[in-house]
Amino acid sequence: MLDQNQRSEFDSLLPGQSTEAGASRRTALKAALGVGYAATAMPIMAQTAIKTSSDGLRTGETTYEVNGFKVPAFFAAPAGKTNLPVILVIQEIFGVHEYIADTARRFAKAGYLAIAPELFARQGDPSNYNEVAKLIAEIVSKVPDAQVMADLDGAVKWAGANGGNTKKVGITGFCWGGRITWLYSQQSKNVKAGVAWYGRLVGASTAVTPRHPVELAGSISAPVLGLYGGQDTGIPLTTVNEMKDALAAAADKGNKAAKASQFVVYPQAPHAFHADYRPSYRKEAADDGFKRALEWFKTHGVA
Repeated sequence: MLDQNQRSEFDSLLPGQSTEAGASRRTALKAALGVGYAATAMPIMAQTAIKTSSDGLRTGETTYEVNGFKVPAFFAAPAGKTNLPVILVIQEIFGVHEYIADTARRFAKAGYLAIAPELFARQGDPSNYNEVAKLIAEIVSKVPDAQVMADLDGAVKWAGANGGNTKKVGITGFCWGGRITWLYSQQSKNVKAGVAWYGRLVGASTAVTPRHPVELAGSISAPVLGLYGGQDTGIPLTTVNEMKDALAAAADKGNKAAKASQFVVYPQAPHAFHADYRPSYRKEAADDGFKRALEWFKTHGVA
């Protein structure tokens, strides 16, 4: 059975589309670098609306070790600069592909060292799947939150050794990555601010996902800006209101990060409205959300 976020992934695809990608992860990373990327590599990927040039940037693929495993990642940063603020860019269920890499380049153009780790790498390669349900069952549902948190700690450490300022770290993520953004902002002392794009807030507890954002609101350690769609059929606004209430309760008890957290709901936007390679894309909401994200990180000391 699909949870709310997973159902949203189905709803945001055109009828009959699949998530098949013939490329290997290596090919996907080359695609992220702008080498030989073809829209046909993943049928859900129509021509992306935004193509950010790598001019003036250093970009590439890298790995860093966490508990004996080498986590692959894509990174982008202004060329020739160090002591850069850091943005962790967290993938959707489809992994690190051109859209995620382009988002990293957009942050790099804004002056950040952006790193997008392949957080499913231990469980498998999303590009090998042609069915969303199978992808979720065989990879996504097997990725433990604890593993992800450790991998993000590793990404911060890598950034610190490669031109990043680990005292200025922000995190942003989309759908599956939106939920992770909430969790890392709640559980990590590395992060100064987060921006969660339509991330699931509630859910059933499992061995791999024991607690969800609404349950951790009382201990949130960094303010989060939540960007949500009013027409998101998988994430009801009732759950957004539930999270608002949980944050308000935490604020009443003196939690400053909870008090500073905010939500913006775009009334006419569906799930995945920032994903410019999918039919769910809504340019006005996406542009406004990204502008707000940059302002949020600046306001809360990341920039």
